[in-house]
Amino acid sequence: MSETPLWSRRAFAGTSLLALFTLACDPPALALIPGVTGQQRPATLALYNIHTGEHCTAAYRTPGGKLLPDALGEFDCLLRCHYTGEVHPIDVATLDYLALLDRQLGGGHTFHIISGYRSPRYNEKLCREGSGVASNSLHLTGRALDVRLPTRPLETLHRSARELALGGVGYYPRSNFIHLDSGPYRTW
Repeated sequence: MSETPLWSRRAFAGTSLLALFTLACDPPALALIPGVTGQQRPATLALYNIHTGEHCTAAYRTPGGKLLPDALGEFDCLLRCHYTGEVHPIDVATLDYLALLDRQLGGGHTFHIISGYRSPRYNEKLCREGSGVASNSLHLTGRALDVRLPTRPLETLHRSARELALGGVGYYPRSNFIHLDSGPYRTW
């Protein structure tokens, strides 16, 4: 009796091509996170920059997960370095982390931004002042945000971010903010 191989070359090649085609069609990053699919409501954030007084509420993803460049540009501008005015693209995974945190807390919150992108000049200044800033901070690449939520206790925000476990989570109770980043999961 002969056995039929589980995967023929043709079946493997066809499946591989289908997988590559699917990946090339801009799959939503949110679909890669357990329990989240691209068929949910749009990813929307409401942000308030405490240094500039600017506010922005925008959907930056469609319900299917497609990115909306105009909204991302608005967030890049709002999250610019408030010290130098430099604008830098903010990593979408960092925005996704914040949007999921908002959803976990019930949705519809306005996050106060303490720090988004930091220019090298501003980061060096903070390092010189000894304020505990890392010289290789993910803020320098637009992959980190320092936030607070005036409507919730800081500890609740911190605990919820840790539960998501999607990137770095720092807790700064004396300065009244948490740090979120799209690096590897770690807490401090």
